[in-house]
Amino acid sequence: MSYVDGFVLAVPKAKIDAYKDMATLGRDVWMAHGALAYLEAVADDVPLGELTSFPRAVQAKEDETVVFAWITFRDRAHRDAVNAKVMADPRMKMDPSGSPFDMKRMIYGGFEGIVEA
Repeated sequence: MSYVDGFVLAVPKAKIDAYKDMATLGRDVWMAHGALAYLEAVADDVPLGELTSFPRAVQAKEDETVVFAWITFRDRAHRDAVNAKVMADPRMKMDPSGSPFDMKRMIYGGFEGIVEA
């Protein structure tokens, strides 16, 4: 059963191109170190819920959009090994102040698959 790292974050609409550049680099690095799949997707049909929703979860502002992303691995051990290599990769060294989104509002975590096709 696969293991997935999942992410939800808010990106200013004016910085979506800069975010796409950063995500492309991330894809290249994770895939080079053994991730099975990598996807970053921008909100298209994401309603603002009354109580909960993707926009509310990341406190998205009027000028922001939501990005939903995941990286797939064989299992938790594979994920841990790949992520260790990614974090040591010099291409991943960046100044957090230059990030195109507010990292404090990013939601992320690791998930063990229970149903898969």
